Amino acid sequence: MTRIDHIVFDVGKVLVHWDPHLVYLDLIPDADERSHFLTHICSPDWNLEQDRGRDWTEAEELLIAEHPEKEAWIRAFSADWVKSVPHAYEDIVGVYEGLIEAGRDVTLLTNFNQHKFLIAKDKFTFLKKARGETVSGEVQLVKPEAAIYSHHHDSHGLEPGKTLFIDDSIANVEAARQAGWQAIHFAGVEGATKLTAALQQHGIEV
Repeated sequence: MTRIDHIVFDVGKVLVHWDPHLVYLDLIPDADERSHFLTHICSPDWNLEQDRGRDWTEAEELLIAEHPEKEAWIRAFSADWVKSVPHAYEDIVGVYEGLIEAGRDVTLLTNFNQHKFLIAKDKFTFLKKARGETVSGEVQLVKPEAAIYSHHHDSHGLEPGKTLFIDDSIANVEAARQAGWQAIHFAGVEGATKLTAALQQHGIEV
């Protein structure tokens, strides 16, 4: 078994709960209409470009030009964004903090708009405990693009073969493996027991 010297956590859906539906529970009470809006208007592809660093005003105006009748809903995505990150997964945070306290090298690699990430760090101060971070909006690269993995291991001095990545997206996990990393496909809702067991399989005691 290759020794793991570096552990890299994703943030959204691994350490912090994220669900854009929470922004719209009152604005769009009908679940089907809400799902349609978040699939076809404020869609994952649209939001990914903000994670790549696109300005929120530009992003909003783009959609409002196409859907002027939805302006209030479109603007709510950013204006009320904090509602989409209501809590951390405290048991997973406990594992993350335990690794840091044990002297493990822990960094963050996340698809996150650079401005929203600052808000997240103020709300979830444990994010500041990692040795470093790569935020997609800051580097204008997103997972699962190969370049963001290269950027992270180069800028943080990681050896790819001795790096273990934890992410909720199978596409991101597979891309990490293509980059030569080891990886765990895991979501925070699955709980600390599952994460601890997966870490132990890689020789990491928590």
